[in-house]
Amino acid sequence: MKQPMKQNTLQHLAIIMDGNGRWAKNQGLARVKGHEKGAEVVREITTYCANHPSIETLTLYAFSTENWKRPKLEVEFLMQLLDKWLKNELEAYQKNGVRFQAIGDMSRFSKKLQKRITDTQEATKENAKLTQILALNYGSRAEIVGAVNRALADGEEITEQSIGKYLQTPYSDIDLLIRTSGELRISNYLLWQLSYSELYFTDSLWPDFSPQELEGIIANFEGRQRRFGGV
Repeated sequence: MKQPMKQNTLQHLAIIMDGNGRWAKNQGLARVKGHEKGAEVVREITTYCANHPSIETLTLYAFSTENWKRPKLEVEFLMQLLDKWLKNELEAYQKNGVRFQAIGDMSRFSKKLQKRITDTQEATKENAKLTQILALNYGSRAEIVGAVNRALADGEEITEQSIGKYLQTPYSDIDLLIRTSGELRISNYLLWQLSYSELYFTDSLWPDFSPQELEGIIANFEGRQRRFGGV
């Protein structure tokens, strides 16, 4: 486990990766080219976080439950891109000591993609430098409802602790949420875990986001005063 280096330590970072389509439009390219470029940035940011002295978990919003509303061809491309990306990324996961996990409802994915996700989780489960969580077909309200129902089915009293235990994500509060592309909303993402998170919104489109910008945002985070409801 990485050791905290500062009093205001960043251990769990969450990012809403937004702006692939607008980046492609600005470049005069098809939207799918924005998604391909965005996947490259995922690799760069994950590598940075794996080598950061305090970050233990990186949770990325990759595909929401609402994203099925996009054009069918774009959705199909995204599914193919995810499968290809996980296949090609396995070597980098192992090299950088990254444990891969996925949260969300995988049942709508093809059997091939479901197997790819499961196999990648299994192959990287012993890696310990960083846990990268991809939120796939994920919606936070559905996650919370599911946690409550599972707790009730097991005969547990509904408390903050019992709900937290049954969430898909580990019961680890998010220290910092970043959203790219200038949008100022959290889009049904990790609502429970974000209760006392610091928020940072950048105008950078996700394909333009860089480890250097992330480093500056982390410095901003470390300089904030977190009260957690106190004074």
